[in-house]
Amino acid sequence: MTETLYYDGIETPIGFLSILANDSFVRAIEFQEPIRKYSSPLTELVKRELMEYFAGTRQSFSFPTCAQGTPFEQNVWNALLTVPFGSTSSYRKLAHLIGDTKAIRAVGRANGANPIAIAIPCHRIIGGDGSLTGYAGGLWRKRWLLDHEARISGHILF
Repeated sequence: MTETLYYDGIETPIGFLSILANDSFVRAIEFQEPIRKYSSPLTELVKRELMEYFAGTRQSFSFPTCAQGTPFEQNVWNALLTVPFGSTSSYRKLAHLIGDTKAIRAVGRANGANPIAIAIPCHRIIGGDGSLTGYAGGLWRKRWLLDHEARISGHILF
């Protein structure tokens, strides 16, 4: 059985976000323009919720996701969902959370492989010393997202 894929996107304060979904789940949200657009009710929901996030009226997302990755990556991405809006955590804390305290570098790689930007909040993971570390969308986007969430939540992150 062939699944239907839908491609859509939205312009945001940090650039264009491309959305890839099937009939049931969001597969990816990436920092690029889609090659083509083929919308669905699910991609319309994602666009609406992303607009609310950037407007400061949404702190979590309700749309279903299904990121494709290894079991270890899935475990890391699920743990990312526990980091609250307006907060940060470290790779070390994330490794501890998934029960593998020695997997700090592997957690970092899995974090960087997250295909669903913003909704699976890999931008909330920073270095153990409080420094900004790699982000697939670029450190300036990570800084913007963290500053945005800090403004909305009233938390001081740095």
